[in-house]
Amino acid sequence: MQHAVDLLADAFDSDPAAVFAVTQKALASAIKLIARADDSSGVMGSAIRDLLDIHARSAAVARVPVSKLVAWMIAFQFEGEVDYFELDPVAYAGALGEDGMASYRDRIRQLEADLGPGSARRFFVEWNLRRLAVVAGDVDAIIATHARDRRVAAWFTDTARALAEVGEVELAIDWARQAADFDRGHQAQEGAQYWCELLGEYRVGEELPARVEVFTRWPSSTTAARLYMCAGELWPRYRDDVLARLAFSARETVLFALGSLGDVELAWDAAHALNLTSVDVWDRLVAAYEPVDPAAVVPVLADLVTAELAHTGVRHYQVAARYLHRMRALAAGTPQAAEVDHLIGELREKHRRRPRLQQEFDRVGLPR
Repeated sequence: MQHAVDLLADAFDSDPAAVFAVTQKALASAIKLIARADDSSGVMGSAIRDLLDIHARSAAVARVPVSKLVAWMIAFQFEGEVDYFELDPVAYAGALGEDGMASYRDRIRQLEADLGPGSARRFFVEWNLRRLAVVAGDVDAIIATHARDRRVAAWFTDTARALAEVGEVELAIDWARQAADFDRGHQAQEGAQYWCELLGEYRVGEELPARVEVFTRWPSSTTAARLYMCAGELWPRYRDDVLARLAFSARETVLFALGSLGDVELAWDAAHALNLTSVDVWDRLVAAYEPVDPAAVVPVLADLVTAELAHTGVRHYQVAARYLHRMRALAAGTPQAAEVDHLIGELREKHRRRPRLQQEFDRVGLPR
């Protein structure tokens, strides 16, 4: 399906009218298919969204009759076999024109008037009303449809994004700030990130203080990384405070030291000082520290083997075997070599009733 979508995209410039006609037929077939198929991978859904993008773009160039396009848009969303896909009136503005958009708005308003309690159509009607407010550039309508009853932080962010879309930047910054101040939840944090993005684009001098505020409120490797990137040459002013605030979590400290600062030794020291227990982070840290001090990572790898073998299953056995194979390579020619082979012997004996584990050990050439 994706290959067919790509072919349509490639043909767009040469014959948009044909592309529009084929895309509309392809959408009809794809909707029938996804209604009956398992799309847990999301492949078909992604292809359909690509088709919808091509449909909207080609409709404007192909000069599709407005009445037919309006009828199709209504039928697709409210009379189809599935309710997985919404259409964006903003994307169709060029194809509809003022008269077509007015006709489409009237149809949506009629559907709104006909909504009953718990109607399955409500989501699509409200979505369209929000996007129609953006088409109109109506600030009051944007706020009314996006902020709704203002009980959810994400709605403030939605409002900010819509206001920015119509060029109301100052209002967008204000609404994004309200989202950030809503509470300490993840939606407010997402609003805070958007607030910082807007400041970075439109009020450059205000972004860094905002990044500091957001990090202080939600200290993590992610917010620290964003502060680090924003601070640039001013980073030394903030370094000690950021690391002190991150010290509540070994995981966050190590991830920041590794991923943002690129300071492997700081990450290694923090992992031990703060008692890092996250296996996935240890795995990443060991790989980074191995060139610095190969011998030092051998005991850590042994701990990772123990953590893997606390579970049963082929995947755990394979990971443990790879760790042990790596330990042997690192310890070769050193006093640690005998210790590693002794550990392998102990593990083979301890887990002698796990034949698949023994097979995985054999597969990587571990001694018996």
